[in-house]
Amino acid sequence: MPKARKVMRYSALIACAAIWWLAGLYLYLSPKLPEESALRNITLRTPMRVLSRDGALIGQFGEQKRKPLQFEQIPQSFIDALLAAEDDGFFEHGGIEPLSLMRAVSELLLTGKKGSGGSTLTMQVARNYFLTLDQTFLRKFTEILLAFQIEARLSKEEIFELYVNRVFLGHRAYGFEAAAETYYGKPLAELTLAQHAMLAGVPKAPSRNNPLSNPEKGKIRRDWILGRMASLGMINETEQAAAQDTPITASFYGQVVEVDADYIAEMVRREMIERFGNAAYNDGYVVYTTVEAKLQQAAHDALLSGLRTYDWRHGWRGPERRLAPREGESPEETLGRWQEALRDMPTIAKLPPGIVTAVGDEAVSVLLKSGDAIALSWEGDLEKVRQYRSVNQTTAPEKKAAALLAPGDLIRIRETDEGWRLTQVPKAQSALVSLDPKHGAIRALVGGMGFELSKFNRATQAKRQPGSNFKPFLYASALETGITPSTVINDAPVVLDNLSAADIWRPENDSGKFYGPTRLREALTFSRNLVSIRVLQRVGVRPFIRYVESLGFDTEDIPANLTLALGTHTYTPLEIATGYAILANEGFKVEPWLIERIENAKGEIVYAADPLVACAECAYAEGSEGEEMRMEDILGTAVPEVRAADRVMDPRVAFIISSFLNDAIQRGTGRRARVLERQDISGKTGTTNGPRDAWFSGFNRDLITTAWVGFDDYGPLGRREFGGTAALPIWIDYMRQALPPARPAPPMPPGIVRLRVDRASGLRVRGQPEGSVMEYFLEESLPDWDTNSGGAIDTENLEQIF
Repeated sequence: MPKARKVMRYSALIACAAIWWLAGLYLYLSPKLPEESALRNITLRTPMRVLSRDGALIGQFGEQKRKPLQFEQIPQSFIDALLAAEDDGFFEHGGIEPLSLMRAVSELLLTGKKGSGGSTLTMQVARNYFLTLDQTFLRKFTEILLAFQIEARLSKEEIFELYVNRVFLGHRAYGFEAAAETYYGKPLAELTLAQHAMLAGVPKAPSRNNPLSNPEKGKIRRDWILGRMASLGMINETEQAAAQDTPITASFYGQVVEVDADYIAEMVRREMIERFGNAAYNDGYVVYTTVEAKLQQAAHDALLSGLRTYDWRHGWRGPERRLAPREGESPEETLGRWQEALRDMPTIAKLPPGIVTAVGDEAVSVLLKSGDAIALSWEGDLEKVRQYRSVNQTTAPEKKAAALLAPGDLIRIRETDEGWRLTQVPKAQSALVSLDPKHGAIRALVGGMGFELSKFNRATQAKRQPGSNFKPFLYASALETGITPSTVINDAPVVLDNLSAADIWRPENDSGKFYGPTRLREALTFSRNLVSIRVLQRVGVRPFIRYVESLGFDTEDIPANLTLALGTHTYTPLEIATGYAILANEGFKVEPWLIERIENAKGEIVYAADPLVACAECAYAEGSEGEEMRMEDILGTAVPEVRAADRVMDPRVAFIISSFLNDAIQRGTGRRARVLERQDISGKTGTTNGPRDAWFSGFNRDLITTAWVGFDDYGPLGRREFGGTAALPIWIDYMRQALPPARPAPPMPPGIVRLRVDRASGLRVRGQPEGSVMEYFLEESLPDWDTNSGGAIDTENLEQIF
């Protein structure tokens, strides 16, 4: 018995020492455990989402893809699968499973390595949110203590929710909702039993067991989980067998962007970083933009279509690469080399790559990146292809396909209603900006073709010469200084040698012709350059610079010479569109804006836009109920106060210039836009020397849109390319979908007089004589009476002819 007492004594001492040691360890670790507030206010690293005004996903930023779920949103089928895989006693235990834990701890103590799993879901939550992944005894004991604390503070549903939303599941997906969309392109609630079981098996080894990296191991794990579910009575044997027979259907979906708006998303990302720093990527912000999904997609598609059309009429430049079969290379080796080359080639501007595998008389066979083969037909496609010689010249169509293509040629193709067609990635670039002129909200913006090629945003960063696209502001300044719409100015040669000591400038019209005495309206309608120069001479260079500065244009470094009449100072498409908004909104200066509101992860609004509003008839008295209703009509949302935009242009001048530009569409340089069959649109072309830049800006009361086409390296577009041929078709394709239904014309502003004048002299006439036309005038600037019979010009009095 003494021996037995001795054993009992030693056992008691060991037990007491263990208790004291554990108590000391608890006292040491307990101050390091998180407070209850930390447990209840856990912040998930949730990416920033950028949405259109109507809720379509534009972009997502953040290293961790995550979409948190609440417990009620988690399907029961998945709950059962996860419990079967990780912790089937979760809803019964108090945070740990003693037997499993003792086995795991003993293995760790004896071997120093992690053995069989002993962690409950609660312990995994503790580890995932508050601890490191170091496999040490001290960390394991802290995990146990923290699991007890979590169980004491949170409900089982809250703990389960934390686990579902935090765990890493491969391919940058954190949380099961993000994983469902990454692997299956659907929310967790829409997945099948087999897919739920597959995802439930991923946490054990997320980089190896996910259905993309190792589908075979993933299937083994999935089938084991389905067996566990059956043994636990969660599913029956029939359901188990059916799910286990289901093939692996996972594919990489990434983020499901609903609108092509890469440049918009990047603009938002930059602004969010300025506002919130790197927290913008992880704090779950949702950014609602002013962009309308339908308009943005229409802008993107119109730009790509317009560039492809421009590029193709200048000829095919040949394959991007030539990968001809090598001497001594087997067909299998050649095919492998081609497939490898295709894997490395991205799809650009929705134009996939392909490699020619065979060339016949009737068709050309092409291998696609997917491994599929398609045919390009000779008849109706290749027989029409002209090859590029220069920007101004193409070859005649070839007589056979072999003159165009050879096996191994890496090309671009495009699927059409008539089948696959040969194409190429355009070298020219373009930009499009569309604003609501009432308050400057950006409704659509495309900064170029192929964000994957260049992140340079030509809509906001490319400063280019606008050419004649800038003339409306010169003519507006002319009206402000007393020149009238019927003032006659001579379109005749002019030679200027005062630009610099070495230069003599001999400007011309685009046509190379001179048109003689021309009324001001006709000069802008048909974009007469020589008239514009003489208008600037009358207005004065310095007064004109001050005028455009008052409109909001940047005049720093602007050249103070007569070339300004032809739009030689550089501006971005966004700046030009903002200027045209003044004409569209009766003279108010609004600022372009993109972010409508920002919500945090809780759905609380942390920022709401407060734009300047153009509203001549609104009462801006603070707190006015009528004002709030009017502003809701204008902004689409009720606001308690409104910031009134400054009026920087006489509304009568804006009205008259808009009527000039309506003529430009109905019978002038923009007449291609008549295809829209709209009487309420106004616009102006623009072309610079070379020509190197092609523009079109057009508007009505609801929308102002500017389109630009050019080369990034300032190369020439071709001698037959103008604003009306390169940029206007893009504008037309976009506005065809973007313009709202026509509204009645706005009333003529007070202070305008409508009179009949002689077409030739521009002088006022009585009655309705032949050769006369109605014209608008500022009431303080009326034309003189025509005292000549027949309306001929008084050649002895040329005050109105320079």
